[in-house]
Amino acid sequence: MMTPLPAQLEPLFTHQTAQVNGVRLHYVIGGQGFPVLLLHGWPQTWYAWRKIMPALAEKYTVIAPDSRGMGDSERTESGYDASTLAEDVFSLVRSLGFEHIFLISHDLGVSAAYAYAARYREAVQRLVILDAPLEGFGREEYAAKNSVWHYGLFQAPRSLAESLVEGREHILLQWFFARARNSAAFTQEDIAEYVRCYSGRDALRAGFEYYRSFSTNAQQFRAYSKEKLRIPVLALGGEYSGAGWPFYSFAQLAENVSGGIIPECGHYIAEEQPEELLQRLNTFFSEQE
Repeated sequence: MMTPLPAQLEPLFTHQTAQVNGVRLHYVIGGQGFPVLLLHGWPQTWYAWRKIMPALAEKYTVIAPDSRGMGDSERTESGYDASTLAEDVFSLVRSLGFEHIFLISHDLGVSAAYAYAARYREAVQRLVILDAPLEGFGREEYAAKNSVWHYGLFQAPRSLAESLVEGREHILLQWFFARARNSAAFTQEDIAEYVRCYSGRDALRAGFEYYRSFSTNAQQFRAYSKEKLRIPVLALGGEYSGAGWPFYSFAQLAENVSGGIIPECGHYIAEEQPEELLQRLNTFFSEQE
């Protein structure tokens, strides 16, 4: 059962669903103007964008889906590689009548966002990367240097990781969010919403399939990288999380990359420092090429 929209999003936004690319996607949409697509990561949902959506909706049509298998979208058996995920949201955007978009992505959403921009090169006009390097282009190095332990756990053979975490979802997610630089950004209500979406074996399985797809994604990205992106790319990292790694990653993949670090911020940029992020986005979206 979908959670009612937060008060600040009513009546601008509505819950919707669409059957696209063989999967039922839940999304939240609102505003008017040029479309901006928001792609979240794990363990989050469209809800990760709630603090910046009202301001964006003043100028843009904001589309915030739950990615395949996450949130209130369908949990399929397969289809968690970056290329398929990109096809999902490309099909969603087309079903809404849009051809060109600005694309903002965070965490695991960065993988689908790059695949979208690389596969459908005329469709994405500007790309924003938040606090994640890409598989095969810095993610592995980042994980090794920063002791990112959960990649290995979540990539364990199907059912093993799920068995270890099932019934302890709140403990796990509370641990992640408590390590934000600005932990006050998350209320217990916020954490409860994420726990709702990632509780139970099938919800865990779908989320972990994203991590199990890393090697497949790296192969796809090596193929895409033979031709660099030509669109403007903004790669931002939280000072106490990804920092300069997103820029390092996308400097290898795009010709026109600007980067920066969000001060006093951890991994969850849109929730920890929404006003700073909105300022950066407004500047980036209004720049002339």
